[in-house]
Amino acid sequence: MTIKSLVVTLGTLFLTTGLLFLIGHIFTIRWLMFYYEYTSDAEGFFISGGSMIPLMIGLIASFIAEKIYVYKRRQKHV
Repeated sequence: MTIKSLVVTLGTLFLTTGLLFLIGHIFTIRWLMFYYEYTSDAEGFFISGGSMIPLMIGLIASFIAEKIYVYKRRQKHV
């Protein structure tokens, strides 16, 4: 993996995930929102986290973007 390939992969991951979380918050789509709740009382504590679907979609998109980048780079060098 080259530095350019790493930049393409991480850029796609952060951009896709960030955009999906942003869309979730703007349009109040619960399964695209990241929320964090922490409650502490006499009975104990309760922690709740948000949706990880945007992260999974971002990982898939970054995998596909890296494969496309490597394929086009090989085509260019042949």
